[in-house]
Amino acid sequence: MNKVLVFKTSVCKQTDISKLKVHLDNVIKNGKWNFDLEDCDNILRVESKENVTEVIIDTLNKQGFECAELED
Repeated sequence: MNKVLVFKTSVCKQTDISKLKVHLDNVIKNGKWNFDLEDCDNILRVESKENVTEVIIDTLNKQGFECAELED
């Protein structure tokens, strides 16, 4: 069963998403991800069977973006 993870990010442009695509595709191999840039928190939603919270935050931070998991 897939778990849905939600993150607040500093990603704000489509070019930012394009820059992150290869990295997120490598981290989230058996899941899906998308950004909602119309949301005030520039939400990243991830569906994955694995808990990839820490690696997602680390990946975005290494690429120069802020990222924090939003709790339920």
